[in-house]
Amino acid sequence: MKFIFGNDFSFNNTKKVSGNLQVYYLDVGQGDAEYIRINDFDILIDAGPKSESDHLLKQLEDKNIDDFEMVIATHPHEDHIGGMSKVFEKYKVENFYMPKVTHTTKTFQNMLKSVSKQGLKVQTLKEGMQFNLGDGAKFDVYSPIKDSYDDFNNYSPIMKLTYGETKLMFTGDAETLAEKEALSRHLKDLKSDVLKFGHHGSSTSSSNEFLKAVSPKYGIISCGKDNSYGHPHKETMNKISKNQIKAYRTDLQGEITLTSDGKNISIKTEK
Repeated sequence: MKFIFGNDFSFNNTKKVSGNLQVYYLDVGQGDAEYIRINDFDILIDAGPKSESDHLLKQLEDKNIDDFEMVIATHPHEDHIGGMSKVFEKYKVENFYMPKVTHTTKTFQNMLKSVSKQGLKVQTLKEGMQFNLGDGAKFDVYSPIKDSYDDFNNYSPIMKLTYGETKLMFTGDAETLAEKEALSRHLKDLKSDVLKFGHHGSSTSSSNEFLKAVSPKYGIISCGKDNSYGHPHKETMNKISKNQIKAYRTDLQGEITLTSDGKNISIKTEK
């Protein structure tokens, strides 16, 4: 299926944003999915693997979502987009974003068909973009910077969500190369209260330099229980300990819910 990426960028929330920000780091096994709610404004980043799509929908159904103002696919790997088709079947989506990358897998093609069925085009996500979510809430995109990468993981956007005085970093599967590129252009912008660790806590992500720049108080790791990759890797856990980061893991604690009032952050877990 041939699919045309859109190059035009226009996104501005007209809904009023106030009250609390809630971020749900969903339990999708060995994969990633984050649901963000600011009042009636709903954002989904990734949708986990296909094998967990029913569980993903159950978690979303519990949150009484009408539709999604924004859905983001960080990169084409199945453990991040396997549930996208089910999401598009169930929910109306107003805007769909992903980096300018293609893949030949059936999962990727099915996702694009689902996007097309809703009359949407893929809007290209890249460094330098800013999404205004209203009332001081915004997303800043710090990567990808280059047009092509050898590893799909490095297409993953490194993005910071600012809500009042609180800042949350999302990384998809971005590895040390993407981190280095973000550091080279946005060193002073990366400081965040919360870091979603890249690539499920793999040692190929979360370099010392990146962790120093982000300097998070809290860390989130999304991975599957007893997964075959050994995520999170021991090297990453050692860095977490050394940097005195309070870490939460979906494999051990299930769904993780973060709430911010713009000044303070609270986190609770399913288990």
